[in-house]
Amino acid sequence: MNRIEKLFHLLENATSQFHTALAVKEQLLAEGFEELTLKENWSLKKGGKYMFVHHGSTIFAFTVGTDFRAEDGFRIAASHGDFPGFRLKPNAGIEVNGYLQLNTEGYGGAILSTWLDRPLSVAGRVVLKSNDVFKPKVRFIDMKKPILIIPNLAIHFNREMNKGVELRKQVEMLPIYGTASEEMTKEAFLTALANALDVNCDDILDYELMIYNVDKPSFVGLKDEFVSAPRLDNLTSTQAIVEGITQSTRKNGLNMMIVFDHEEIGSRSKQGAASTLLSTILEKIYVSLGMETVDFTNALEDSLFMSVDVSHAYHPNYAAKYDVTNKHVLNQGFAIKQAASQSYATDSEAIAIVQQICEKEGIAYQKFVNHSDSTGGGTIGAISSAMLPVRTVDIGVPLLAMHSSRETMGVKDYESLVDYITAYFSL
Repeated sequence: MNRIEKLFHLLENATSQFHTALAVKEQLLAEGFEELTLKENWSLKKGGKYMFVHHGSTIFAFTVGTDFRAEDGFRIAASHGDFPGFRLKPNAGIEVNGYLQLNTEGYGGAILSTWLDRPLSVAGRVVLKSNDVFKPKVRFIDMKKPILIIPNLAIHFNREMNKGVELRKQVEMLPIYGTASEEMTKEAFLTALANALDVNCDDILDYELMIYNVDKPSFVGLKDEFVSAPRLDNLTSTQAIVEGITQSTRKNGLNMMIVFDHEEIGSRSKQGAASTLLSTILEKIYVSLGMETVDFTNALEDSLFMSVDVSHAYHPNYAAKYDVTNKHVLNQGFAIKQAASQSYATDSEAIAIVQQICEKEGIAYQKFVNHSDSTGGGTIGAISSAMLPVRTVDIGVPLLAMHSSRETMGVKDYESLVDYITAYFSL
């Protein structure tokens, strides 16, 4: 498969943060990475390639250069594998006037209207009874077929609809999955879930199940220059860093990629970037290579962190929302993001490194700064640089309709991002 085909494959299969980790793990194992677990002592070797999954939804992978020295420092590229949408609540089944619905809560800052009238399904993690109460069974599931829909209200009932409609997550955004009958009650979804897992309903203790858009990725434009797809935020970055680390040729130092969970809800979790996880792992790596803790702290000065997340492409219909001189358009190169507030953690020295790599390798890039009257969003960059004090750069593919259930990117921008991450891990 070429780069875009690999991205399409990930977009179709990474339907929850758990499935993102599974899909990335599959790619890494196919490239010869050895799987580790956190609870074991590591015997790492120079020239080795390693990976592990943390709590099912965050994945780390790293390579140790054949000429590794403690003083070489490390290079990290990190993304996130979750996406805005909806998560099922416990006891989710509802019956309302003959319809069967699911009770959900919002996850992250989704554009609610874009979820209306879309074919939807469910994917995530289900936890089952076990013989050891401290080790419940964990199963991952993707229902795959469209089983849900959130219908719009007909314009005939609201002639002012095109002037804007408030959508409440608890009222207007609950999906329908069937009609009630003697065979189909409000427990029908739980029964279907149990059947899919080949277990009894009573075996299901809890779940973390996400609703996702089952639309397939597609090319758009006269020359197929755009890609329209669900979950471009942030699977574009995830696939790019996988491509980069698996194709890297660097022989000194340490390369690492991370796909964090919970970025869309603030990263404050055991799987998120706002934890001590990263520094703990790096220290463990250095000690496992026969180094001292002080060698890890000494390496911080010559290390670099790429926070790889999407950026806001210029939208010609909303020109006033963008900066006067630092807007970027699709297919002109990946974005280097910066903000005086440090919501993007980039500084001028770190930017200069990225620019010089791009100029050396002939890679297209653009600079992005938000309009001064708009706050924009944040990334794991600012969070991670506070937890791990190394030079940090926020980069990513420009998108239109970020946080929509279906977003748009430029093909050339993705190619430039992959080229950059590969060079970053190789030079």
